[in-house]
Amino acid sequence: MAGMKQQPVVTLIGDVVGSRIPDDRAGVHARLEAALAEVNAKLSPAGPLWITAGDEYQATFAKLGDALAATLRLRLALLPDLDVRHGLGWGTTTVLATSPRVEDGPGWWAARSAIVRVAADADRAALSRVRTAIDTADDAVRPDVLAINAALLGRDGLVGAMSARSLSVLRGLLSGRTQREVAEGEGVSPSAVSQRVRNDGIALVVAIDEQLRGIV
Repeated sequence: MAGMKQQPVVTLIGDVVGSRIPDDRAGVHARLEAALAEVNAKLSPAGPLWITAGDEYQATFAKLGDALAATLRLRLALLPDLDVRHGLGWGTTTVLATSPRVEDGPGWWAARSAIVRVAADADRAALSRVRTAIDTADDAVRPDVLAINAALLGRDGLVGAMSARSLSVLRGLLSGRTQREVAEGEGVSPSAVSQRVRNDGIALVVAIDEQLRGIV
């Protein structure tokens, strides 16, 4: 309807930032495609995750909590061999073409600004583990953005410091398995998993993820 105000959406831009298999470009692309398909199936974004060029991909979400959950699950699907970074935007978007779909607008500009900031922050030693940030467009200010970015700093720092075994435990817990079930899958004792959950920040990441997923 003419004159109807556009509603802001959550935009996501991501790309691969680190690879231990840099010579296998086809393999990296295949793993990225598989990770995107897995998260699409779990979270059903409004505009599905898809590769736009090279190792960069995009998506749109109706709910910010789902977009934040997607950024963590994509990292966990690829770590420790590959890592990715994400910029999230909150703002309006405009569809320029439908086949293929091309979008533009303040929401996408905000996501681009956020991922550029993530790249710049990660070049600083103190913030080298930063992988995610959110920015808002001028037409859709959110008062909670600073708090969300603070939570993302903590989440990224904890995940970036985890060993391969701890990442595997975290993946298991986020998939809904109990600590006992994770222990059976890892071939270790439940007490070993419990100790790792407490000492490696896994419980904190799970708690942060749960609270961030509740954001509309």
